[in-house]
Amino acid sequence: MPDTRIILSATWVAATLIYLYGDVLRIYYGGDNTKALAGMNLNQFVWLGIAVLMLTPILMVFLTLVLPQPASRWANIGVAVFFFLFNLAGLPTYPPLFDKFLLAVSLVFNGVTVWYAWSWN
Repeated sequence: MPDTRIILSATWVAATLIYLYGDVLRIYYGGDNTKALAGMNLNQFVWLGIAVLMLTPILMVFLTLVLPQPASRWANIGVAVFFFLFNLAGLPTYPPLFDKFLLAVSLVFNGVTVWYAWSWN
């Protein structure tokens, strides 16, 4: 069986790709959320916050591999729980079926991340 660090990093790679794939499909779909965000007059601090949010799963791929085991374990649990709750709360705001499907799959990967991190000895 592969090292837990590798499995956890892979769950973050999968989640990141799901988020990016959803964003790409949303751009092509041109739904209400895409139009609403484009029409908002957001300041650079809001955009910075969005960038930090989007960068977090990517950083988790790396941090999972380099942090000491206890820190990596708790970081994985904390960040995965945050993204699970964040995406669960946002789920009703995405009307297209493909969005709901991709978010549901990302929730599964967040759950798998928590499970592997929690059971990591």
